Amino acid sequence: MMKIPVKRRIPGAAALVLIAALIAGCNAESAGGSRDAATALSAQAEANRELPVMTVYKNPSCRCCGEWAEYMRESGFRLEIKEAGMNLGHIKAQHGVPPQLASCHTALVGGYVLEGHVPADVVQKLLEDQLQVAGVAVPGMPAGVPGMPEAGPDRDPYEIIAFERDGDTRVYTTR
Repeated sequence: MMKIPVKRRIPGAAALVLIAALIAGCNAESAGGSRDAATALSAQAEANRELPVMTVYKNPSCRCCGEWAEYMRESGFRLEIKEAGMNLGHIKAQHGVPPQLASCHTALVGGYVLEGHVPADVVQKLLEDQLQVAGVAVPGMPAGVPGMPEAGPDRDPYEIIAFERDGDTRVYTTR
């Protein structure tokens, strides 16, 4: 038997989704082209259960924070919501969020700090890649980010910034 070198281990959640897609493809071929959507959805639900708990610090009266939290829940994260009120500045400082990256809410997940309306797939990639940073941020509240009103096809792109506890920053990705 020939050994194939493995460069990167597939995380459990991604592996389950991959297996479900392969099964769905096989079922589609054997069923004359019909796709087994129930199998794929079941595998996705199972994969989502493996995502870590996310603690979200937010102001109880902020609507967009609540909508972002709901979006993250729908994306498979289990949430612990902490209504922080006026203590958000202290929480941001405690977790090393550079002031220029501040937004309306702060979340913690898998050892990372999330500042603002970071998309779920970016968080999942950050967790999978185990990037050596303190966290990522979407500064301000740009239109079209998860939890904010859509801006339409002509929206300006926005940057997702990776940051270190010492304040160093770099562009992680752009949307």
